[in-house]
Amino acid sequence: MSSETSTPYTPASTSISVAENETVSLADEIKKSDTAKLIEYWQGQKNLELSETAIKILEKKELNGGNFFDMTEEEYMQDGLARGPAKRLVKFAKECKDKKLKSFSSYKTKKDLKEVLAKYGVQDGRITDIPQFTPTLEELICITEGKQYQIAIGFAQNVIQCESALQTNKRKQKADDTFGEEYDYLFGIMTTATEWHFLLYIPNGLFCTSRNPLNIHFVESALEEDSEDEKELYKNVKRVMEVIVGLLKKRVDVEKEPKNKKAKVQEYLKKE
Repeated sequence: MSSETSTPYTPASTSISVAENETVSLADEIKKSDTAKLIEYWQGQKNLELSETAIKILEKKELNGGNFFDMTEEEYMQDGLARGPAKRLVKFAKECKDKKLKSFSSYKTKKDLKEVLAKYGVQDGRITDIPQFTPTLEELICITEGKQYQIAIGFAQNVIQCESALQTNKRKQKADDTFGEEYDYLFGIMTTATEWHFLLYIPNGLFCTSRNPLNIHFVESALEEDSEDEKELYKNVKRVMEVIVGLLKKRVDVEKEPKNKKAKVQEYLKKE
């Protein structure tokens, strides 16, 4: 079994989430924003039509979410903002105070679906009208499920799986995306569910995170709330997930620049 990760579609507007069963105004959530988050949210609101000049002025004034709702049109203009964006920001602040946010669990009807999709230009609530995109499917991590007391077999299968997946990835890559085949690599995971081993595979080398696996042992007493076994289970699962997320993040980061991939592999080879 292998893990495939693709780049998700992200709408232009910045989303603000609300905890389940909680009803608050949009203003309540925006007030929690620092300057950077507030600017990012403004930029996602097309109706504000904030130019680069306006954004620079607002950044210089270092307003945060709390300040936003105290500002007047005159104060914005005193800060150097033109009348148009000043009026729009004040009007938008009032709208945010009036708008109530719904928790995700409260969206239950087709009418709710139609309302949500309409915000993104999809009319009549038809999910088949959502614009299509083609994900880039490339192996990032190869996962092999091994059997207890047959760890060696699981390791061998995982290495072969990584080798095969790397060759498949290369065939999908464009010529100008490749920065030397010897610097491509994949992460491998071999697990028996209780034991978790993590590998780094490159064409001319193989590495593991530790000679000892991470362990997740489940006992019936872990079902008891606040018990020591429950805490231990939580800690061990959290540790395994942290490693998996860390591996994915490293892989995604190096894909942004081919030279980063070469530097990362050379770093591993030096430690050999």
